[in-house]
Amino acid sequence: MKGLTGVGLGWRRPLAHFIDGRSDLGFVEVLAEHLDAKGPLPEPLVRLRERGVPVVLHGVSLGLGSAEPPSPERLARLARLAERLGAVGVSEHLAFVRAGGVESGHLLPVSRDEASLEILAENVRLAEAALPVPLALENVASLFEWPAPAFDEAGLLTGVLARTGALVLLDVANLYANAHNLGTDTRAVLEAVPRERLAYVHVAGGVREGSLYHDTHAHPLPEGPLDLLEALAARVGPVPVLLERDDRYPPPEELAGELEATRGALARGVARRVGAA
Repeated sequence: MKGLTGVGLGWRRPLAHFIDGRSDLGFVEVLAEHLDAKGPLPEPLVRLRERGVPVVLHGVSLGLGSAEPPSPERLARLARLAERLGAVGVSEHLAFVRAGGVESGHLLPVSRDEASLEILAENVRLAEAALPVPLALENVASLFEWPAPAFDEAGLLTGVLARTGALVLLDVANLYANAHNLGTDTRAVLEAVPRERLAYVHVAGGVREGSLYHDTHAHPLPEGPLDLLEALAARVGPVPVLLERDDRYPPPEELAGELEATRGALARGVARRVGAA
């Protein structure tokens, strides 16, 4: 996506003042569901646009993995918001969120079989055609898998990329959760996305509860996702990375520390790549 570099932070109203005072953020990401498509944009977002900070519009409710096509109204709303924000791109999840008008209330994984992949790809193509900017698809964290998958998580990504022109938003925190909970092959997923199709990366915090790891976006950033970010950068070089925080917002110095830890992991990965060249 045009203009995305360095380390960014997810824009949330409680973080607006913190973001306003930072000159080192490469970009921000704004939740589409938190904005009014017709009303005025929040003033801090207007200021970011005036400063030339790139903005990505991030959705959570389009339902690209659902059986029915994405709602034309939802797509039109995303398109309007992207234009009003001057967004460089839109990102959404490879997720199942509704059926027959019933909302799941969660980003559920897509069944990994050929029929579901074809439906997913068609929904993605419809979204691409409706949006004025590039679309990036995010892998999701899950606590379960649908029975008898025909291919693994890496296969789902490569299948979607082969059938569409979409980019990938690779969430290494979600990948870390799936590795812990489901035994997902992290190396295969990291190697599944060509650098030219990688729009940007997510990192976020989570918490272990019993034998499960929950990707909460409300707890400190652990080493696991940062290790995966380092491994990715060692393979493909520098990539834009965004830190997500959605709740239990920490003191400014702690948040700044997580941004620095993200930069450090990225720099270590790039150094490994240079050293291996």
